[in-house]
Amino acid sequence: MPITAVIAHPDRPGPGTCTARPTLDAMSAIRLLVLGAVRQHGRAHGYQVRNDLEYWGAHEWSTAKPGSIYHALKQMAKQGLLHAHEIAPSTAGGPPRTEYEITDQGTEEFFRLVREALTSYDQKMDMKSAAIGFIVDLPRAEAVALLKERIRRIEEWRSAVTEHYVPERGPEQLGHIGEIMNLWIHTADAEAEWTQGLIARIEGGAYTFAGEGEPFVGVLAEGEENPYATGERHPQDDR
Repeated sequence: MPITAVIAHPDRPGPGTCTARPTLDAMSAIRLLVLGAVRQHGRAHGYQVRNDLEYWGAHEWSTAKPGSIYHALKQMAKQGLLHAHEIAPSTAGGPPRTEYEITDQGTEEFFRLVREALTSYDQKMDMKSAAIGFIVDLPRAEAVALLKERIRRIEEWRSAVTEHYVPERGPEQLGHIGEIMNLWIHTADAEAEWTQGLIARIEGGAYTFAGEGEPFVGVLAEGEENPYATGERHPQDDR
């Protein structure tokens, strides 16, 4: 059997792989992160959103850089996902700032992205990380159900792939190219094991989910110093 019939990455399904999973576009992680940051504040200006994302370390594990953050804010305001409020300049002077507030449509998009990312196996680390960061915005039972669906899809993918590739025989059966499939199988198994552990922790009462009380506060208060800030200035920081 040709190697191309066996080597099929979950992001680009090929023969012998499951194609039933949705694929998330490259900008979804930025949209999710920005919508989530604005939602946690209620109303926030661009620099607050940037500061929070740097506080979460998102600039290290995603493309959440200042330019993309400010661009996403403006684009989602045009799309009706955010409402832009023009704020008068402070008495100290300077340009007026724009504060953003999530709309009903934006809230719907936020939860769509969270749910899709929690169940989809075929997306990049930034999207998975962002979804885990907002998982407690869901009810506990729904979070568990979504994670169980994620495991089902991982197992479905693995089952389809191993129709042609037998992990027990080792990667040598395909020459050094078999190491690619070996990597993906090990990654899938590790992710399924990690997800099972997360489910167990959630079912055991870990964390505070929607409707259960005061949530974990993961945003910076106005004027609070960010110990993880990059310190890099951007032209949009004061707008």
